[in-house]
Amino acid sequence: MFPDPVTVELPGGKRPAFALAVERLDSERAVAGVVKDAGDDPDVTHGALVLATVWAGEPGTGVEFRAGEGVGTVTLPGLPVEVGEPAINPVPRRLMREAVARVASAHGASGDVVVEIGVEGGEEIAKRTWNPRLGIVGGLSILGTTGIVVPYSCSAWIASIHRGIDVARAVGHAHVIAATGDTSEKAAQELLGLPDTALLDMGDFAGALLKYLARNPIPRLTLAGGFAKLSKLAAGHLDLHSARSQVDLDRLADLARASGGSGELASGIRGANTAMHALELARQAGVSLADVVAAGALETVAGVLGDAPVEVDVLVVDRGGAIVGRAGRSAS
Repeated sequence: MFPDPVTVELPGGKRPAFALAVERLDSERAVAGVVKDAGDDPDVTHGALVLATVWAGEPGTGVEFRAGEGVGTVTLPGLPVEVGEPAINPVPRRLMREAVARVASAHGASGDVVVEIGVEGGEEIAKRTWNPRLGIVGGLSILGTTGIVVPYSCSAWIASIHRGIDVARAVGHAHVIAATGDTSEKAAQELLGLPDTALLDMGDFAGALLKYLARNPIPRLTLAGGFAKLSKLAAGHLDLHSARSQVDLDRLADLARASGGSGELASGIRGANTAMHALELARQAGVSLADVVAAGALETVAGVLGDAPVEVDVLVVDRGGAIVGRAGRSAS
């Protein structure tokens, strides 16, 4: 008989209970499954059926982990799991080993078992994650450090940025692209011809990426983004989300004026509807405002990286995917 619900002890000592969606038992194997509930977190695995299958292993082997259907396998170095291993992170592995040890001790068993973790539809779901870029093929990763989901947490995204840098370093990339979004990333990749494993999904977390790069440098970084995002970076903001930083049109107007623009242009930019509207006004007036913003963003980046041996260039990309501003090596 299966206990239902199942109580799990998390790393912090909490003991939540989970209702079982699948219970199967025969003479050789036990299978249990739960449906993942991500709560308010925008997690692509919300509602997925996660299955654990356990059977007896060879004597003396301890707990062996395998990737079931929908769970990926690690193919590149730089991740916390060795190449060739199932993409099951160290903390989930530890929790499962401890659970096996408790049950084995209670029943006088050896604890030599194979634990296979699968996710129904996981291979398809994984296409909507960063796993392919991190060299995790065939499905999803089994992640976790605390066992607790923080709704719309920044930590998961930042952790993925860090792992992307780790993988890029491990495979020997000397040049990476960090972009605020898909359009700027595609423009930079087309220009530079770098592989997918050299692409870092920075999003709005410029500060998190740069601080980690300062401690774990890669020789060259191309930072690409839209005009509005990079104008915020140029103003010194390291979190580029619209809820946490705003485009300063007055500052853009002053930059345009200092770059030879007229008072009329500056006035127009101050009253612009959006950052892109401001850029268009500057374009019409023949003022390379995007280059000025790229140079300002480069200055901010250099300030965060400090003495780290990272050469940086910045690309400003418009909504159509055209590169409209440059600074650093790409501008030479």
